[in-house]
Amino acid sequence: MDDTAPHLQQHQDGTQRWAQLRGRWGAAELGQRSLWRDLRRQLDGAAPSAEQGWDLSEVQWLDHVGAQLLWDHWGQQWPAQLRTTDLQRQMLERVASLTMGCPPETKVNWWGWLIQLGLVLLGFMAHVRSMVEMVGQLLLDVLRLIKNPLRGPWRDVSGHLYAMGATALPITALVGFLIGVVLAYLMSLQLRQFGADAFIVNILGISLVRELGPLLGAILVAGRTGSAITAQIGVMRVNEELDAMQVMGIAQGYRLVMPRALALALAMPLVSMWTTVCALVGGMMAADAAMGVSPAYFLQAMPGAVDIANLYLALAKSVTFGVAIALIACHWGLEVEPNTQSLGRGTTSSVVISITAVIVLDAIFAIAFRKVGF
Repeated sequence: MDDTAPHLQQHQDGTQRWAQLRGRWGAAELGQRSLWRDLRRQLDGAAPSAEQGWDLSEVQWLDHVGAQLLWDHWGQQWPAQLRTTDLQRQMLERVASLTMGCPPETKVNWWGWLIQLGLVLLGFMAHVRSMVEMVGQLLLDVLRLIKNPLRGPWRDVSGHLYAMGATALPITALVGFLIGVVLAYLMSLQLRQFGADAFIVNILGISLVRELGPLLGAILVAGRTGSAITAQIGVMRVNEELDAMQVMGIAQGYRLVMPRALALALAMPLVSMWTTVCALVGGMMAADAAMGVSPAYFLQAMPGAVDIANLYLALAKSVTFGVAIALIACHWGLEVEPNTQSLGRGTTSSVVISITAVIVLDAIFAIAFRKVGF
């Protein structure tokens, strides 16, 4: 073994057993994996005890890393027998004075778990209450807008409509087109086995117009626009703009929540229809390539395969999705505290809860209107 490698040797001096340290006990040597594995085995064989003495007088080099290793190995207590130089003892004393003790382990019992569950439920109920208040305030703001439409924040609505709707068209078109292609290819593998190639129009039409089109558009908007809304309002909280609005007497619901809710309520049906059309185009092209179902037949059979009630249901779902996404995003934006960590946490919660709410609402619509359009 290299003389500079950190190691220890056991020897007996009368009735006293000593662990003599040799080599360089520094960060450079302890950072080498092979040396560290050997030293770890040697330290495990020299457990601290009253009969075990420690001799550091032969150590060539000792820095704070080696001193911290020894101090932790000793259980953060001085051994009964210790031989060191003055500089080594100063190093060990400094490490001992700066080492923080491990916090005591708290015993987990059923009462603690019950308290944690209660706190979670109280937090959940607080969010539910805030959402109910926001919905009520939105209704009052809409009535105020209807009463005096000339003084409404139409410039804000127009700007949000462009940012949330028009700029979302490229990504929704790409995702919708690819989903249509994938569905058509997967269905062709099954329908071809039964000679039911023509029924691909019915399956694609119902699934895309009624369910996947609105759902895909809402999920993309929730991830894209919902996070942006929360971040915008959260930054206003960090920059104290919300406090300034409150001091100036500007209603936050009327200027922040309502324009975004109206914009998403108008944009979501259009985004949903756009996503559905792109998905149908992708499915039509894939059906022509995989099964020989021509686009002319696809367009001719589509009105008979898909009842118009499915389109009305999809538009109603899209409006609901848009309002829900806007309210959830605004709620978490207003809940942001004036620090960046809370801003990131609020944005993440906004996206996750918005997507979850969209899926839950879609399931409710599917159950409530299961006999519509068939």
